[in-house]
Amino acid sequence: MGKNRIGKILVTEEQIVSRCKELGAKITKDYQGKTPIIVGLLTGAVPFVAELIKHIEGEIVLDFMSVKSYQGNIQQSKLAFIHDITTCVQGEDVIIVDDVADSGLTLSAIVEHMHKKGAKSVKVCCLLDKPDAKKHPVNLDYVGFTIENDFVIGFGLDYNGRYRNLPYIALYVLD
Repeated sequence: MGKNRIGKILVTEEQIVSRCKELGAKITKDYQGKTPIIVGLLTGAVPFVAELIKHIEGEIVLDFMSVKSYQGNIQQSKLAFIHDITTCVQGEDVIIVDDVADSGLTLSAIVEHMHKKGAKSVKVCCLLDKPDAKKHPVNLDYVGFTIENDFVIGFGLDYNGRYRNLPYIALYVLD
């Protein structure tokens, strides 16, 4: 059995659920009478999307896309679009939901991608924001928690595909 790489817990499961309720209420208010398209980013945002949408009242459309920007704990300079959404966003309101906003590369590219597809509006909802890591400007409309620029795992966040199933967010212990 390998070394335990789970460090200090930064955000508990209870804090995540509570914040998702708050974000869901804000999204509900902001999109009253509308049907936003929620676009979850695979694979990291799945637990966050699942918790968040439970707290959005009214109709939504849910879709997912997959973009790869990391290899291990190193962010690559170029995005790879693995799977695009299948929902038509022409003239629609889109909310991109991601696990973490760090450099801004992924989110800024996806916001631009949605605008090119003709979305009427594009907002971004992230579980975690790392403002000290920003290299590409991106407006975050809904933020769960702001954290330091540390490598974290849990609640969808991973290290080479592992630790996504943790119900909390913790520091990843590097060698």
